[in-house]
Amino acid sequence: MSRAADLLEEDGYEPIADYAVIGNCRTVALVSRRGSIDWLCLPEFSSPSVFAALLDARRGGRFVVRPRDVVEIRREYVGDTNVLQTTFRCRGGELRLTDAMTVLDEPAATGELHPQHEVLRLAECVAGEVAVDVLFQMRPDYGRCAPRLRERGRLGWLCTAAGVTAYLYGDLRLAPAEGDGGALAGTAVLGSGQSCRLVFSYSQHEMAVLAPMDDMRERLQRTQRWWQAWASRCTYAGRHRPIVIRSCLTLKLLSYHLSGAVVAAATTSLPEGDTGERNWDYRYCWLRDASMLLQSFAEHGFSDESDAFLDWLLHATQTTRPHLRVLYSVHGQVAADEREVPGLAGYAGLGPVRVGNSASGQVQHDVYGQVLLTALRFVENGGVLDGADRRLLVALARTAAHVWRQPDHGIWEIRLPPRHNTHSKLMCWVALDALIALQRRIGLGIDEQAQVAERERIREDIERHGFNREVNSYVGYYGGTDPDASLLLMPRYGYVAADDERMIGTWRHIESTLGERGLIYRYPPGGAYDGVEGRENLFAICNFWLVDYLARLGELERADALFEQLCALGNDVGLYAEEFEVGSRRPIGNFPQAFSHEGLMTAALTLERARHGDRRRGGVQP
Repeated sequence: MSRAADLLEEDGYEPIADYAVIGNCRTVALVSRRGSIDWLCLPEFSSPSVFAALLDARRGGRFVVRPRDVVEIRREYVGDTNVLQTTFRCRGGELRLTDAMTVLDEPAATGELHPQHEVLRLAECVAGEVAVDVLFQMRPDYGRCAPRLRERGRLGWLCTAAGVTAYLYGDLRLAPAEGDGGALAGTAVLGSGQSCRLVFSYSQHEMAVLAPMDDMRERLQRTQRWWQAWASRCTYAGRHRPIVIRSCLTLKLLSYHLSGAVVAAATTSLPEGDTGERNWDYRYCWLRDASMLLQSFAEHGFSDESDAFLDWLLHATQTTRPHLRVLYSVHGQVAADEREVPGLAGYAGLGPVRVGNSASGQVQHDVYGQVLLTALRFVENGGVLDGADRRLLVALARTAAHVWRQPDHGIWEIRLPPRHNTHSKLMCWVALDALIALQRRIGLGIDEQAQVAERERIREDIERHGFNREVNSYVGYYGGTDPDASLLLMPRYGYVAADDERMIGTWRHIESTLGERGLIYRYPPGGAYDGVEGRENLFAICNFWLVDYLARLGELERADALFEQLCALGNDVGLYAEEFEVGSRRPIGNFPQAFSHEGLMTAALTLERARHGDRRRGGVQP
């Protein structure tokens, strides 16, 4: 059997931790430790995939660059960039594989054209002699079609399918793969100092542009400079700077440059447990998630991103204001309805594969608080709100003041009938609190006294119905006794001091009932709380919220120890999925997950401030 046939026959699945991510702030590719691009959607995050071996190793398609006889694999990002380098120590030598998606740092000269999307793969033999196998198996539309392949001489291979135009070109002679006429394969034997260059260039419904092969290294260097310049704006200078910078860079990868939206994760349908019941599509912009991470961006020196997000928000909410939808596409459109994709088996066979998300039709009142708080943090960091921004924020706060009395599906998007979720009430309180702060800072022409009175009515309601004396804790929803890790955020938002007796009771209730081997669930695992079959695992961001709370409480030794434990649970290049498996602590769920990285950034900043005696409360002082 040929080497290409060997690769085509692969049906194993890499652990989620074995993936790194590259991208161009429009979409991302997941690259395995063994040199296979197993996930790439084009032209943007939520588009159909062109490589999806991540969700079906046999039919999804992949782009492999892999040396033979590998003994050891090491990988890292090049400094503070999203350019990935994987070093393979082989029996006969050593190979370094550099992977990136092109991002250009300099304005294009007049008339200069660039590829819409370009993946660069550079294989360099740094010692001895190494044989490298290449397999290009493009499978557009979630693996449902194979492209037509035509050789174009110096331009390499033209790949066309359903409005898609792609080229694969480089130093290596490729030919149709044995056993799959819709794939290309080849082998290069490299001696020390020799290299093999491959470029995948993609366009859709636009003129195809191919950059010169001779400029490939320069394009890599320009991409590195772009990322380094962006990362240099980070103002965090604490002892966890390397991992904080990596989280910043990951979140920037998940930001859509053309609009300012940020997607929740790069993938769809990576299981959260040992069944496929909890397979969701996260390639959309959740207002809550995006608002929280933009607040974190602003606190770390990236205020431009908050400005872009607010501009996008004005556009996205035009058809629904003064009400907010839960999630939108990166272009500000209502997200697609949830449906299953036939034909893909799912990660490790755990289907179904879903695209779209039914949460788009839910009611989640907490989004109002997050959006108002994002605007407040933007202004606090020197941003300026124009008249349209101000009118929108006042309208959103008025909506929050109206809807807080109504039940909703809450932050965890329960698939049960709406209920009175305590966290949702809290965030409506935050919406009015932030509005009052904006009024005092920049003037919005509102009746401040009326807003203060309404804010206090929300507080009275939470204290009467959201605190359960039987368990001495704030609880997830009115009338219940179940804890909810989102309530650890109460001190961050200035609702209650971390050392308040009720908050201490809440912390203890959460740890005693949600704790598992030093980490916590977000709520009681199992379908009773959220209406979904299958057992939950340990939710990453909730554990960072616990760090944040402990730091504000003054329990710095415990907070430090937990933070270090969580840092060790990221993969070898500092990336986090949505959850950790209870027993093995392996990352599971969609990957990389914006929420997890936002939690890390915020917890690190809170820890650093607490070490210097600052356990600040959020919100407005009475």
